[in-house]
Amino acid sequence: QLDVAESGGGLVQSGGSLRLSCSASGGSVEYFAIGWFRRAPGKEREGVSCISYDGDVAHNEESVKGRFTISRDSAKNTVYLQMDSLKPEDTAVYSCAARSLPQCGMYWKAAKDFINWGPGTQVTVSS
Repeated sequence: QLDVAESGGGLVQSGGSLRLSCSASGGSVEYFAIGWFRRAPGKEREGVSCISYDGDVAHNEESVKGRFTISRDSAKNTVYLQMDSLKPEDTAVYSCAARSLPQCGMYWKAAKDFINWGPGTQVTVSS
């Protein structure tokens, strides 16, 4: 079982950047699809980005429109979410999760089959 934990959240001004980390233990991130999700106050959880075992990536283009980049460092067993040009509407609790299958799949944004979740990290973007 792959356990994950997020770090790197904080308070940033609009237009700024943050890099979130999803550190894994109990297995290698190379064998799992890892997704980043967020939940803003009063809103449903939404998928932000996902990386499959083979390095294939997917983004929620409607929400992030090229501003976010997902990457993986196998040596550190960590998946990153680089967030640039942040906006106040990006304010949310960000969580990473490992999928029970190695590919992100068609329904990753709905968190289908993502079974191991971290506790989340708060990102606040001030205007």
